[in-house]
Amino acid sequence: MKVLVIEDTPANLALARVVLEHDGHVVITAESAREGIALARSARPDLILLDIQLPGVDGFAATRALKSSTVTRDIPVIALTAHAMKGDRERIAAAGCDGYLAKPFHYPELLELVRQYARRT
Repeated sequence: MKVLVIEDTPANLALARVVLEHDGHVVITAESAREGIALARSARPDLILLDIQLPGVDGFAATRALKSSTVTRDIPVIALTAHAMKGDRERIAAAGCDGYLAKPFHYPELLELVRQYARRT
């Protein structure tokens, strides 16, 4: 499965890459929403893991942009976020995210979520 990880924290990005590649996935990465949206359009990943708290264009706006494009709207977007307060899950779903994983999370949780989407494709 080709997974696009959009994350602005280099350590989180590197760790996600290692964990996902070790599980057999092809990983492409972006450090900003703008870069991630462009990569999603050109690389057509099977799944997008998206940090919500990105500088400039945040994950909410990025998700809305991805879901409004005919090229990327069918790609599942999973929010990876420290937004774990009451109502955040609803706001993330309203933005168009297909799933949600609160930070900090354990990597087995991430892998299980990715595997669930891999089984759907």
